[in-house]
Amino acid sequence: MCEPVWESLDSHFLQAALIATHAAEPKLDTLVDRLKDEAVDVRYLLPSAIGSHTVLGFERSGGLPTVVLSDRPLPGWNAVVKRIEDLVLGVIFLLLAAPLLAMIALTIRLTMGAPVLFRQQRHGFNNNTFTVFKFRTMTVSGDDGDVAQAKRRDPRVTGLGAVLRRTSLDELPQLFNVIRGDMSLVGPRPHAVSHNTHYAKIINGYLSRHRVKPGITGWAQVNGLRGETDTVEKMQRRVEFDQYYIDNWSLVFDLRIIAQTFVTLIGARNAY
Repeated sequence: MCEPVWESLDSHFLQAALIATHAAEPKLDTLVDRLKDEAVDVRYLLPSAIGSHTVLGFERSGGLPTVVLSDRPLPGWNAVVKRIEDLVLGVIFLLLAAPLLAMIALTIRLTMGAPVLFRQQRHGFNNNTFTVFKFRTMTVSGDDGDVAQAKRRDPRVTGLGAVLRRTSLDELPQLFNVIRGDMSLVGPRPHAVSHNTHYAKIINGYLSRHRVKPGITGWAQVNGLRGETDTVEKMQRRVEFDQYYIDNWSLVFDLRIIAQTFVTLIGARNAY
């Protein structure tokens, strides 16, 4: 039997909160065994160091009980399925878009001169950098260095560039990034390295976007969070949508976002 103090409490609502260090584990085991013989609820209070984090579950690792605080995105075969999706659909989209790619490239060359493509370092999966490809939409001087985000009536954007940006046709060369494995068709949009450095300091969990490959389109973009992020609140919202996508990925979810992307682009007005 337990000590008399337990008998004075209502057994239907009793919750025993137990805090123990490694040195006290034998005593804890004895106490838990005694409590489990009683008609009471037994709860173990987690250390305050992790009390502020969401607990996803409990499992045994190496024979030891552990608390699950985070899961790796796309576990097991999910990563393989997503890569197959990127390769199959990426090649199909590239073949369908090939005539348009050639026409846009020629038009840029004739009206804006060289270079046709804009290359910039972006952070990708696991915070690794890669070179992203886009059709050039700004003056050459505007494309050099750590370029600032484009704004409405940005003087650096050319007339042809404005059309390409509004319709997102400037993103088409990123199909090559997808086939190369730098990006996915769907995922968090890759931001410039300088922007990542800035926002990582002021938005909690910002770099969690890089737990998966960046995408040409994403859940944030089809929900209106496309284009300029001129306030911290807008970027925070984008990060929240990106995190939701990562935590809830499925092949059906990807196909839904791809379909919504085509619909969204028809009425898009917030990309400059």
